Amino acid sequence: MLKLRQGQAAIALVCVVLGFMLAVQFRTAQDIRSSIPFQRIEDLSQRLSQTEKERDVLLKQVYELRQTTGAESATKESENIKMGAGVVAVRGTGLSITIDDSKRLSKPGENPNLYLIHDEDMLKVINELWAAGAEAISINGQRLIATSEVRCAGPTLSVNNTRYSPPYEILVIGEPQTLENSLKMRGGVIETLQFWGIQVSLKKQDVVDVPAYKGAFRFEYAKPIKDGGK
Repeated sequence: MLKLRQGQAAIALVCVVLGFMLAVQFRTAQDIRSSIPFQRIEDLSQRLSQTEKERDVLLKQVYELRQTTGAESATKESENIKMGAGVVAVRGTGLSITIDDSKRLSKPGENPNLYLIHDEDMLKVINELWAAGAEAISINGQRLIATSEVRCAGPTLSVNNTRYSPPYEILVIGEPQTLENSLKMRGGVIETLQFWGIQVSLKKQDVVDVPAYKGAFRFEYAKPIKDGGK
């Protein structure tokens, strides 16, 4: 009986000691969790997780924007190439210029051709406009491109192999005042034409429509160069 009681007392003592140890361990764990460093670690961990989620969202947006920007850039470049080639109609501010033969009668012994518009006169006007920043030009509805020709055909002018009689209407897109100044400068092309009575009138316009080039493109000798120069 004595041994039984001693065994029970020993078990009870062990239970008390174990309970005390468990209580101390639980309290220590609680103290650790409630400590500032531990709270900071948990807070940083949560922030890191949230930041990673935000990063993933932003990376997705960047990828989508790059895809969109690339498509828009390609479209814009294609539009610029078409406008530069003159294959699309364009609209913008600019000038309307009308040029007509002189109404003066030539004097006896004087060359009557001096009072008529020639291809060189028209080319001087066109070159001044290009130099002044013209972005698109047409003559009597014919869009001028790199291969356009303007030449005399008797008393008329041939533009893109189409003959026109005066008066000639030039539509040009660009900064209106700059274009006008280039033609009206002292000793310039208009002053020279008006000396012979050639009639030139200019009108600034907020909206100028220049049509697309209507002809065909033919390349017999020119070929595109591939990447690498071959």
